[in-house]
Amino acid sequence: MGKNTIFDYIDEQDVKKLLNCLQCRKVSYKKERTIVSNLINTRMIYIILRGTVDLIRYDYNGNRTILEELNENDIFGEVFSANLSSDIAAMAKTDCEIMSLDYQSIITRCKKNCPFHDKFIENMMDMISKKIIEKNERIEVLTQRSIRDKLLSYFEKLSRQKISKTFNLPSSYTDLADYLSIDRSAMMREIKKLKDEGFIQTKGKKITMLNY
Repeated sequence: MGKNTIFDYIDEQDVKKLLNCLQCRKVSYKKERTIVSNLINTRMIYIILRGTVDLIRYDYNGNRTILEELNENDIFGEVFSANLSSDIAAMAKTDCEIMSLDYQSIITRCKKNCPFHDKFIENMMDMISKKIIEKNERIEVLTQRSIRDKLLSYFEKLSRQKISKTFNLPSSYTDLADYLSIDRSAMMREIKKLKDEGFIQTKGKKITMLNY
């Protein structure tokens, strides 16, 4: 399953036993198809086996906010979004394959007392902790007062992640505006100002931090 997954340190044969025990289900989705319309009302855990998924929230006026972009081996579900009061939808950003598991079957003690089940739960707790850190980082970005400050805070976060002053945006500028909850036109004007004032350089989705 690769590194940093919910199946870390579990033997491949034990993974197969575990998935059978948890009665997992795999489903393929085409790009832009809805995977789950309301995460808050489902007791499932979803694992992305292939592709990219957006977690999206719509307000009463139909405005869209991208809460998170998830990729292969990422995990999502009610347990990761329970602190959010609004309805959260999961949508396939690309063609993808999703594995779903019932949350109750995960936390219920295995009758066979399988050690790999315990390791699976430990891995899930580790991933929840990482999700909390990621959400706190996003809150830090969104609570910036101006569009400029939001952009610079977000760019600085990507720079730290890549350990480089040059990095690629993980999504389109339209999605970036939705992620930052700002108007796209106003955001593009601010990016132009940042370029003109020598704070950043851009080439497509490639950003280079200069005087920040």
